[in-house]
Amino acid sequence: MTALADALGLYVHWPYCARICPYCDFNVYRPKGQDDALLDAILADMTGWRQRTGARPLASIHFGGGTPSLMSGGQISRLIDHADQLWGLEDGAEIGLEANPNNIDNFADIAAAGVNRLSVGVQSLEDAALTRLGRDHDGALARRAIERAMSLCDRVSIDMIYARAGQTAASWEAELREILAFGASHLSPYQLTIESKTAFGRRASRGEQLDSPVELAADLFDLTHEICDAHGLPAYEISNHARTPQDQSRHNRLYWEGGDWIGVGPGAHGRIGSAAATGRLACEAKAQPKAYLDAVAGTGSGLGATEQLSASDERAERILMGMRLDDGLDLEVLQRKTGLTINIDALDRLGGQGLVEQRGARVRLLPAGRIFADRISGELVPDTP
Repeated sequence: MTALADALGLYVHWPYCARICPYCDFNVYRPKGQDDALLDAILADMTGWRQRTGARPLASIHFGGGTPSLMSGGQISRLIDHADQLWGLEDGAEIGLEANPNNIDNFADIAAAGVNRLSVGVQSLEDAALTRLGRDHDGALARRAIERAMSLCDRVSIDMIYARAGQTAASWEAELREILAFGASHLSPYQLTIESKTAFGRRASRGEQLDSPVELAADLFDLTHEICDAHGLPAYEISNHARTPQDQSRHNRLYWEGGDWIGVGPGAHGRIGSAAATGRLACEAKAQPKAYLDAVAGTGSGLGATEQLSASDERAERILMGMRLDDGLDLEVLQRKTGLTINIDALDRLGGQGLVEQRGARVRLLPAGRIFADRISGELVPDTP
């Protein structure tokens, strides 16, 4: 199996949502009856990408969105089969999909199509919280969706949102313990983030408090790690917990370890190559579904923008991503891919503060540094003349 820093993954963005959540800043749209046309465009875009990447097997395929669980099993199967024909799949390749509890009746078809990892967007088990988050399911359906996913798929992840307005440490602990009692092997608890261009962002700009105060959010972060650790799901990344290394998300680790991935579908991002080889290309597909369809029809590619990253920009991105992992940033890979290293003076200073440590070729956050991950990563990036 290819080391993830050298592996290739495929991300498929399905942009349609039955309802757009007020906190969501992803590239999402309401369905307009263009499913078949979009599917055909994504298939054609994949064919174009095969000409750019050459013959490299896929370590993972991930369906995100939007709400990819709105797709039929037949549509998902066509995409998986086409990817297999173009690139081939590594033995044990992860095929993951983000599922909405409201699409519970589609879970069996999704699994039958070849998806071997379901990520269920539960977000909360509390009816009142789900209403405030603008979700279109209740707590009872969330519980049934978890049970259904676990009956169909060996690898199930549960997504949760915490640090919500009005949430207390006691209420979050009760909710988290109930989630853990289902026995899923992976959990992704995310702090609620208010993004300026969302409905929540507009409400927050008018003075409405929609998330937890900073101090409470920090306490809830620590509590999450403490409870998950005690239940045998330690964090392998800042916001992701898994029972064993085999339960970790292979596709997401590919991002964090700086592997290559192709992005197809409206607004999908990708990264290909490295500064030490042919240069690292940052790619973004056309965001609007119609613009994406038109681009593929006209050129065979949905690309809207590409950028050749400089070695220093690539280094900064690899440090930011790699430091999120519990086992940290691999300095040997960083050197091999970019020809550059980290800020050694900052490493010494942060190490003296008990925030990071170096173990062999890896630099990793210590528990006290987890909550400051982005700031620490920034300090490890050397100033560029």
